[in-house]
Amino acid sequence: MDSISVLTLRLAEAIGLYMIVIGIGGLTAPQRWRQMMDDLERSPGLVMALGFPVFAVGAALVLIHSIWTDPLAIIVSAIGYVALIEGALLLAVPGPLIRIGFWSLKFIRVWAIVSIVLGVLLFLAGLTGRATITA
Repeated sequence: MDSISVLTLRLAEAIGLYMIVIGIGGLTAPQRWRQMMDDLERSPGLVMALGFPVFAVGAALVLIHSIWTDPLAIIVSAIGYVALIEGALLLAVPGPLIRIGFWSLKFIRVWAIVSIVLGVLLFLAGLTGRATITA
């Protein structure tokens, strides 16, 4: 995969690894995801504590990587914007996201497998890609 930025490649690797680890967690211990959703429903403070780092990571990604030049860069940039919006919603109006989270518990293994597959693809794209500058 060619990208215009080495940063895109490194971020794809990091995001891919994160998705692989989260997916493995979903497959090996799906009850933790259920417990997490129960904890979030009971604790507004925990929602705020989760919302802040999600917002911060999203904001950091948006600030350092808003590149829309090639498919991999678009995916990495979009992930940053999704994290920023998710963090903002968790801080401002968490109810709808928590409801979506409870709904998604019906499909933990599916989400976990999708996360692993997409994570492997992102990681490999970052690992095997090369940064090129086109004129």
